[in-house]
Amino acid sequence: MSNINQQLSDTFNAMADGLLSGQFGKKTRIALTLVGSEHGPQELLRGAQLVARQYSDIEPVLIGCDDPECGFECYPAADLHECHKVMEGLFADKKIDGCVTLHYAFPLGVSTMGKVVTPGTGREMIIASTTGTTDTNRQAALLKNTIYGIALAKASGIKKPTVGVLNIDGAALCERSLRELAEGGYDIHFAESGRADGGIAMRGNDLLQGTPDVMVTDSLTGNLLMKMFSSFTTGGSYEASGFGYGPGLGEGASDKLINIISRASGAPVVAGAMRLCADAAKGSVMKRVDEEWEAASLAGLNSVLAKYRQPKQPVEAKAEVTAPPEKVTDAEIGGIDILEIEDACQALWKANIFARTGMGCTGPIVLVARDDLEQARAQLTETKFIG
Repeated sequence: MSNINQQLSDTFNAMADGLLSGQFGKKTRIALTLVGSEHGPQELLRGAQLVARQYSDIEPVLIGCDDPECGFECYPAADLHECHKVMEGLFADKKIDGCVTLHYAFPLGVSTMGKVVTPGTGREMIIASTTGTTDTNRQAALLKNTIYGIALAKASGIKKPTVGVLNIDGAALCERSLRELAEGGYDIHFAESGRADGGIAMRGNDLLQGTPDVMVTDSLTGNLLMKMFSSFTTGGSYEASGFGYGPGLGEGASDKLINIISRASGAPVVAGAMRLCADAAKGSVMKRVDEEWEAASLAGLNSVLAKYRQPKQPVEAKAEVTAPPEKVTDAEIGGIDILEIEDACQALWKANIFARTGMGCTGPIVLVARDDLEQARAQLTETKFIG
């Protein structure tokens, strides 16, 4: 009987709120912990006030607040550990749809997917990932980050998010794996760099312009990018822009939707993080993760990941390869991972094609004579150094 009374009470309250705000339907209840910020609890409270003022579909719930006059439903907690215990209880009782907090220990296999506003165009862009580790193997982590970033983008309302891979170590191998999944039937939409030579490898210009909807990177680089984007106008001590470090997604993640901010996050970022958390909750992001994982698995994800987990073979003494007669190298081939660049050069030497290694603006390159370019590309494709 008490459950029925509670449901009736919630229904009438929702109707009353709808008449006042013009927004009918159940509000998304997003908790916010007020402990641990370098700017104090009042700054976090201001973030909750901002989001309540801007979005009538979000209902903030405060943890770590003992002020009955704050204007929100609130729960006292002495420290962050106690805040998280209260949060867990609210999730268990289904009183909240998500929570924004800091210093939450996600298990190995889970990483956060953040979102920024790019300064060049004002576009919103997901950074996948920003904290945590989706896999201890770097290549496997980049691949999983892609899948989870796509899931968040779709939960946020982007039906066909474009994907770019930041031009870091392992980017070429990640691209090769993603194209293999695409050939296997995985529905992925690649972004094209804004630079003249295009491609899925994203440069600094693409970061500033927000070229892809989802920018794939490792979590350490992503964390640095989040801090740069959010506080580049403030000198670094106050994060003033963006949506925070995002929800923790991945293998081993519970059904609890927990979004991360940092100790330097200011009220605008707190409000953005609560907005992103609400979008992820309404878009059923955990379900999206399962759907994307299943689709990628049908396209061969597990076999791709298995390649990364194969134990390294003992290093064999390589037969010495003599370079062919030297030529003027006036053409370049990109898209080769830095870890394989020397082996790629050796493969061309074996095919009697003179080559040098170098570093272009897009990353590692192999330099060959222009009249050898077509043959060199074919050889590198056959030996699987390029896709």
